[in-house]
Amino acid sequence: MQSIRIIQEEHRSLAAVLNALLFLVHEIRDRGATPDFELLGAMIYYIDTVPERFHHPKEEQYLFWLLRIRYPGIALLLDQLKQEHEISAQKIRAIEQALVHYQQGGHAEFPNFLAAVDDYATFHWAHMKVEESAILPLAKAHLTAGDWEAIDAAFLGHSDPLLGVDAGAKYEALFSRIVNLAPPPVGVGASREPA
Repeated sequence: MQSIRIIQEEHRSLAAVLNALLFLVHEIRDRGATPDFELLGAMIYYIDTVPERFHHPKEEQYLFWLLRIRYPGIALLLDQLKQEHEISAQKIRAIEQALVHYQQGGHAEFPNFLAAVDDYATFHWAHMKVEESAILPLAKAHLTAGDWEAIDAAFLGHSDPLLGVDAGAKYEALFSRIVNLAPPPVGVGASREPA
């Protein structure tokens, strides 16, 4: 069941980036901080790439699929989570579009960007909570040792059709880049003063 640890670690990494993104966006709103569009773009790219292209497909193709077979009573919740994965991807597109509008249109576009970020964060935290409080305990109870071998192989292999088998290292490098770009207290980059 090593994949449970990996799923939880991926959730924690996403939560860290979401918290940092919210902090920066709220600093712009509350303190008039100068937006760092490179950093904001890197964070949004991470949120798009890791959960939407890598984490969610593995959950659906392995964990959800096998759990649906072993415990059919969970089908409605799994359908809901799969639908939430699709909604999550749409919300990321909304953030990306709002960032472009903000970057090109100036501060008048900021409220839409803020709303898109807040909406995604609230949505995704609720989603991760259901996965960790409902799905993972049911998976522990109903999946077989052979099921866990298949799930672990998928999550430990860090294979990604878009980035190849070494995707885990690329995601870790992206996370490190974000930490190095972000100012304290969310990262180790240079401090920024309000505009």
